[in-house]
Amino acid sequence: MQGSATTLTLTALLCLGTLSKPSIWATPASIITKGSSVTIWCQGSLQAGICRLYRDGDPQYWDEHSLWNSRDLCSFSIKSMDVHYAGQFWCAYNRWSGWWSGWSERSDPLLLVMTGAYSKPSLSAHPSPLVTSGGKASLMCSSNDTMDTFHLLKERGASPPQHRKSQFSPGTHHATFPVNPVSTSHGGTYRCYGSSRSSPQVWSHPSDPLDLKVTGTYEKPSLSAHPGPSVTSGESVTLQCCSDDSFDTFHLFKEGFTAPPQRLHWQNNTGPFQANFTMSPVTSAHGGTYRCYSSHSTSPYLLSQPSDPLELVVSGGSKDQRQTPRESDPLTGLQEYLKVLIGVLVAFILLVLLFLLLFLFIRHQRHGKHRTAVSEPKDRGLPKGSSPATTDQEENLYAAVIDKQPEEEMELDSQDMKDRQVEEGSQRDSQAATLEDPQEVTYAQLNHSTLRRETTTSPSSQSGKPSGEPSIYAALAIH
Repeated sequence: MQGSATTLTLTALLCLGTLSKPSIWATPASIITKGSSVTIWCQGSLQAGICRLYRDGDPQYWDEHSLWNSRDLCSFSIKSMDVHYAGQFWCAYNRWSGWWSGWSERSDPLLLVMTGAYSKPSLSAHPSPLVTSGGKASLMCSSNDTMDTFHLLKERGASPPQHRKSQFSPGTHHATFPVNPVSTSHGGTYRCYGSSRSSPQVWSHPSDPLDLKVTGTYEKPSLSAHPGPSVTSGESVTLQCCSDDSFDTFHLFKEGFTAPPQRLHWQNNTGPFQANFTMSPVTSAHGGTYRCYSSHSTSPYLLSQPSDPLELVVSGGSKDQRQTPRESDPLTGLQEYLKVLIGVLVAFILLVLLFLLLFLFIRHQRHGKHRTAVSEPKDRGLPKGSSPATTDQEENLYAAVIDKQPEEEMELDSQDMKDRQVEEGSQRDSQAATLEDPQEVTYAQLNHSTLRRETTTSPSSQSGKPSGEPSIYAALAIH
């Protein structure tokens, strides 16, 4: 009994060892746009019975299919790609040959990536999308969003995507992918993506395609201008690229620009191998140095050596310009954007300060008018809620001011003034004698040279009743 169990165990181990590792892939690709469908394929050996699909993070298998029909190939379909399906997958299988064998080892991992989660980055070539075979170049992927990793992918390429950690510059994240030394295999169409650290298998939208073309494969063509390299603004000029060999595609490139070159196909099957690039009407922006290249349509990324340079001079415009400035790269464009943004913010702050100062000025004027109105003299009336008795208790202050008249009309001699003072004193004494309850009155009489302060009884009211409050007055005599 024990020997029988040992035999079964050895048989199972031998069967496990004979199962080859399966292969796994995805169609149409392993990098899938959000919402698209994708199929994962797993292929084992003949007479495979059951196929299982495993996914990272799942302790058990993710899905299982029988292989009774195809025997060695199984598929797992995802109808609408989203973030839940992004990640790594493996597959394994077992085989039926009178009994169930053990499971094969797992396949190599398949990384299923979902794109379209973030806005697209930009991709540029430096120094130019036209690179010389054997030279140096670099592709830079940049984004205004916060990206931790950038991925560079060559379309229809056998190589897997390249990955670079993000670097931060003011206002942008970017990564540089060097191409050194350049060979003919580097020619092709590239796109780049960005991803975050939290979800490395979830990428952004792809960048716009960038065609990297390798020059120097064939002999150079010739470039000429008709009617000539000097042209007046508003006229027409034709740049003609011509080759002695049987090329069917021609490319016109302006030095100092990172934009892709213009491209024309040769259409005259019986005529010379050439293409005409017409500019009409010519402006100062057309001025600069040009070169042209030739290629075959079957190898669009392999170009000839450049033609000799042709300098196009444009005159007669608002401003003569021999060469337009270099087209800005993403970093330069971002710096210009930041300058404009800072200017707008400064203008807004100055406008706010101007309105604030205007508001404070208007408020100050209104406050000044209000203080002037309040400070104007008002007649003293009876306080609200006060009785006549209370009013009699208040202290009355008054001032009798004798305005100074012109000296020739109002001049009084000192003797008349003394007589008047004696008469006024007698009158006050007679009034004080008639008061039942005399009260003191303090007054000040100002003379042109003396100031006396005296106290006397207050005069009686018109009704004959004594006043109930002291009176302080000042008599001013100005000579």
